[in-house]
Amino acid sequence: MKKFTSITVIGVLLCVLVAFMGFAGGAKEEKKAPAPQASPAAPAPATQAPAPAAPAPGPKLTSPVKIRFATMSLGTSMYVYASTITQLVQPELPPGSAFDVQTTGGGVSAPYLIAQGKADLALGNAAPAKWAVEGTVLGRPKAEGVTALVGGMDAPYIVIIFTDKFVKKTGFTSVADIVKAKYPVRVAVKTIGGLGEVACRHVFEIAGATYNDIKAWGGSVSHVAPTEIVSMLRDDKADITIDHVPEGQAAITELSMTTAVHFFGMTPEEQDKMAKLGWDKIVMPKGTWKGQDKDLLTMSTGIVLLASASMPEEVAYLITKKICENKKTLVDAHAAISVFDPKTAWMPGKTEAPLHPGAARYYREMGYMK
Repeated sequence: MKKFTSITVIGVLLCVLVAFMGFAGGAKEEKKAPAPQASPAAPAPATQAPAPAAPAPGPKLTSPVKIRFATMSLGTSMYVYASTITQLVQPELPPGSAFDVQTTGGGVSAPYLIAQGKADLALGNAAPAKWAVEGTVLGRPKAEGVTALVGGMDAPYIVIIFTDKFVKKTGFTSVADIVKAKYPVRVAVKTIGGLGEVACRHVFEIAGATYNDIKAWGGSVSHVAPTEIVSMLRDDKADITIDHVPEGQAAITELSMTTAVHFFGMTPEEQDKMAKLGWDKIVMPKGTWKGQDKDLLTMSTGIVLLASASMPEEVAYLITKKICENKKTLVDAHAAISVFDPKTAWMPGKTEAPLHPGAARYYREMGYMK
């Protein structure tokens, strides 16, 4: 009995010992390692202005279009502008489209060609566009349905040119001198419908004479192409010419390089009179043409691309976009376009006609206008 009790006690002790060891082991396994310390938070990046959103894609052209593009004759700056614009736009048109340059006129006649449905697109000038859409041109109706796409494409000058032989013969240095003397001057000027012809007519008008007066004095007024003007002055078949051209214009450049001529400017009083007719005052820097040895006061009105109000919005958008985003190509074609600024091409003073909705959309997308 005693033996049994000892064995029992020993068994009980062994069970307690095993239980204790199991408990201790279990407690050791359950002990959790301390949670890893979070690394210090990286400093929040500085707040940056969001990148400007890319312009929304313009309206997509899907159907072929046919565009008649009116401009001045071969040898003029406007013809170079029109040809270059065509090269930029035509490849972007749907198959089967036609983008035809037609030498049916520009400048003064541009808004009327569009209003009469004879052109869909035309290169004109800001002042005549304003006169036409407001209906203030004597003898012509208001030009309806005319809009603008791009303005301020260049800054031309009114040039007043006398041959050296004429100056030596008469001593005249201004149109006022000719008018005062009622001299039978021989004038070679562009054909009616171009702004160069209007410039000539206005310069004589502020001096107090008309073409009919010149003819009454025994003189002549020949309306011819730019290349013919050069030939007439060089061959002593004309004494003077007056034009409205940008720097580098082919005909006047050729004339100044092949014929002894003199360039004359205007007086401030003459500028004031021209301004009342819608022209803008400007200074033609010396050296603009060969033989021009001083700055000259003169007048100007820039080129504007006009379009029919019926032109589809997507077409107007595309033309505007290609011109504004390819200034280098345009300048390479004609240096006078170097003054062109796409950011201001929509401004009323540069277009002088209501902006086409397609053009307005492009300028708004680019952030140029609100």
